Amino acid sequence: MKHHKSIRKFGRDQAGRLALMRSLALALVIEEHITTTEARAKELRSFVESLVTKGRIGDLPSRRLIISRLGGTVGEEGARKIIEDIAPRYKTRPGGYTRVVKLPRRKGDASKMAVIEFV
Repeated sequence: MKHHKSIRKFGRDQAGRLALMRSLALALVIEEHITTTEARAKELRSFVESLVTKGRIGDLPSRRLIISRLGGTVGEEGARKIIEDIAPRYKTRPGGYTRVVKLPRRKGDASKMAVIEFV
């Protein structure tokens, strides 16, 4: 039974889940909207919103934390975009920086699809 287990595993081990979230988060930050499955979008929402909240602070420790969460040297461009472009938009907003819009099911395997984007 799945009582009180809130994390989605996506059929992967811990390292695979982390890699999936990092790649989705980096794509979302760079493109500002992506199409993915509904479960992935809902899980990505909390991952990205914590990064934007840290980016609102904008000091060196928060920049380093964002870079490490996005995956080291690959995440430097994403961290720069979060701190300089995305976070200033939400200075007065207390949270809820992303929106998940549901789409029709995918034709191949009938997965629930969604678009996740910044508000």
